[in-house]
Amino acid sequence: MSDLNSSDNGLPTTVFLTGIPGLESAHFWIAMPFCAMYIVALVGNAALVLVIRTASTLHTPMYLFLCLLSLADLALSSTTVPKTLAILWFHASEISFRGCLAQMFCVHAIYALESSILLAMAFDRYVAICNPLRYTTILNHTVIGQIVSVGLFCSIAVVSPFIFLLRRLPYCGHRVMAHTYCEHMGIARLACANITVNIIYGLTVALLAMGMDSILIAISYGFILRAIFSLPSHDARHKALSTCGSHLGVILVFYIPAFFSFLTHRFGHQRVPKHVHIFLANLYVLVPPVLNPVIYGVRTKEIRGRLLRLLRLGKTLR
Repeated sequence: MSDLNSSDNGLPTTVFLTGIPGLESAHFWIAMPFCAMYIVALVGNAALVLVIRTASTLHTPMYLFLCLLSLADLALSSTTVPKTLAILWFHASEISFRGCLAQMFCVHAIYALESSILLAMAFDRYVAICNPLRYTTILNHTVIGQIVSVGLFCSIAVVSPFIFLLRRLPYCGHRVMAHTYCEHMGIARLACANITVNIIYGLTVALLAMGMDSILIAISYGFILRAIFSLPSHDARHKALSTCGSHLGVILVFYIPAFFSFLTHRFGHQRVPKHVHIFLANLYVLVPPVLNPVIYGVRTKEIRGRLLRLLRLGKTLR
């Protein structure tokens, strides 16, 4: 039977995702808030992209990076949530092994790209506050394109080895994974061989990619805060802190669920209940896409005003 479920090179042809273990009877109800959050993420991020795209006054580095972050949020949530809902509502747990690897690659690559975009946004705020006279010279469209290209290349480069590390493992017919979507360590734990290399490389990627990004962001904000509190005007300090506050909120929303999920998955695997792991894994692909548009939409006057004008225009046309 296992031969029928394996390809010629010993890899499984399909994988079964069981959803949230121990809570199977509640799957239908758990999917409802997930679906609601996904709809909010789609509408919020699409609205943010539309507002920035249609308003020429928002074609500045800060808003262009925010537009890229919204596009990445749309991609991240759409890579995972539809399959999760299909599992929880319709018991559509089967996915091809290649499809599972593709989903795993997209999840980790997009997440690494989002981390790079947040670092770029921190650099943007650093230049705007610490060197305002050269802001448009330093962060012109060419430089922005280069920053995005480097971030995209690095995210693909660091995640691509996951595919080769997983394909080299024997799986001995193991095909059932307790999860709602495919991720690196979840697939690796299906193997009937030593996965130390996978664990070490996964830790290295997390520490060198997102860990290094978070350290550089913290250093940038150290310089930013020092520059802000040296401003002579109270109004100037308040405006600068308000602008940075939105970005800091997005950073916290992004990194806190990710690091909490990562640490419990790596070091609390035997102590933390399995359903808690799965909930955390779903939160770190859903919470940032939901809250990012809310944070920027509420706190940023330019986006809020433009969005209200678009809504009024839509009502007028009807």
